[in-house]
Amino acid sequence: MALLGVRMVLDTFKQALDKVKGVQVKSYGQLCSIARALDVVGDRWTLLIVRELLIGGALRFGEVQRGLPGIATNLLTQRLRDLETNGVVAREPAPGTPGTPTYRLTERGRALDGVLRELLKWGAPTVPDAPSDAIFQTHWLSQPARFLLADHRPDEPPIVIRFGTFDDGFDLTAADGTITVGPCQRDVSPLAGVTGPGPALVALLQGAMPLPAAIAQGVDVTGDAAALTRVLPALRASTNVPGQYS
Repeated sequence: MALLGVRMVLDTFKQALDKVKGVQVKSYGQLCSIARALDVVGDRWTLLIVRELLIGGALRFGEVQRGLPGIATNLLTQRLRDLETNGVVAREPAPGTPGTPTYRLTERGRALDGVLRELLKWGAPTVPDAPSDAIFQTHWLSQPARFLLADHRPDEPPIVIRFGTFDDGFDLTAADGTITVGPCQRDVSPLAGVTGPGPALVALLQGAMPLPAAIAQGVDVTGDAAALTRVLPALRASTNVPGQYS
């Protein structure tokens, strides 16, 4: 009889869990805009999902997941569902692929760009202290590149520099004194290509390592290396440069 009673309690508990499964119930319950914002984007992985969509635009589920190594499939599904419910992400049919959705940021979601920019500035001093086995993907550099690199030779013709590869990288365009970044384009022939290990690439973009030293550390530049010098920052004494994200 005692065992039967335990089973009944467990069954009741399981039924209660099933009723609330997938329902977002966590909230700080505070009449404060910071707390209200964290109710929406404060969960683990959520802002990194926003990062991926800011970088890539409209992405399929698998493309989002590739940029978030370590996230469980069911957790990503739940986070995307929560963001959609809160008007941050929109789900749309993928062009030419019936039944396969893509995810993109809404106007409200794109407004988080400024939030991530401030996190870039705040987190920059901690990057050199990251664990030696920290995961690195080149396309993540596209966001700091927007603020750290500049077109130092605006009178020259526009150029495109590809960082990384088509599968994990971004195209940087320097034209008329401005810098823009975006996903790699198949119909674009970059003037130069840059690949290499994360720490050296980060130091290079931050101006903490000159190009020859970065090459010695494994950075590979193909094509016109002079194109890269057009956009790199002046050499600085430290990688702790949050103020350079201006």
